[in-house]
Amino acid sequence: MLETSARLLKLLTLLQSRRHWTGAALSERLEIDRRTVRRDVDKLRALGYPVHASSGLGGGYELGQGSRVPPVLLSDDEAVVVAVALRAATGSIGGMEETAAQVLAKLEQLLPTRLTKRVGALDAVMSTLPTEGPRAPAETLAVLAGACRDAEAVALDYCDRHRHQTRRTLEPLHLVHAVRCWYLVAWDLGRAGWRTLRVDRISAPRRTGQRFVPRQLPEPLSTFVAHALTRAPQRYQLRLRLHGSVGALAKKVPRWAGLLEPESDTTSWLHVAADSMEHLAACLLTCGAPFELDGAPPYLAELRRTLERVQRQLGGAGPGR
Repeated sequence: MLETSARLLKLLTLLQSRRHWTGAALSERLEIDRRTVRRDVDKLRALGYPVHASSGLGGGYELGQGSRVPPVLLSDDEAVVVAVALRAATGSIGGMEETAAQVLAKLEQLLPTRLTKRVGALDAVMSTLPTEGPRAPAETLAVLAGACRDAEAVALDYCDRHRHQTRRTLEPLHLVHAVRCWYLVAWDLGRAGWRTLRVDRISAPRRTGQRFVPRQLPEPLSTFVAHALTRAPQRYQLRLRLHGSVGALAKKVPRWAGLLEPESDTTSWLHVAADSMEHLAACLLTCGAPFELDGAPPYLAELRRTLERVQRQLGGAGPGR
């Protein structure tokens, strides 16, 4: 039998690994009797871990939410993922730099040498370039993510691209990061329809306490968002047919270049939207695969001139220049 402290750590790891455990399953995994399981659960509660117990058929134990944050146990791979994700997330989420640095300092202080080397190796070859797109506040994302998870309506203020301010009450469904921005997909109760809102334009989000049964999107989430962004009022919009599946192309096409949507098993659509001709040209140059243009937009000649200008500039470059 494990020593009490080691057994408590193993019990906590098990409770964190999945939502519900029966007393019999914990007894078997820890190689102790059920009475000892109950005593160990009481010790975890005394340390601040809110372990809930239920009796009867289907009863057991689960780790709930508490009023303070107790220590969290991470596996080796989980600890490395957290360290890497903290560095990467600051590029698209505003207000995280200082907090992320504090968390990383705490994490790296506790990591064993073998994991410090893994994190250090990744850090040595990774860089996060400053994002040119708007960044969503971490606090706003946290409120919206919690409301999506709990199927709870939110009230918020929204400023559209024309700077018109409106107050909305929404049933939030999902958060999506696409084309350098965070978007909220939600059912707008006031307008009785689905909406895709830029998170960086949302202010004062607050949960109303009103629960709802999530509605079914009329099409798959990725397709819905692609269509919504294509319909969004952008100065320039293109649709490109690329040869390859969405899964294969996602490894080549940068997320900021546009949204991928399947057309068939062997072809996909790339929806590109931009406010400047230079950004539009950059999306084409970096889409990562040969493409066919769907239709002929009225600004096609301007796009060709922009690309020709780049070609002329490259043609003038040579060794020693």
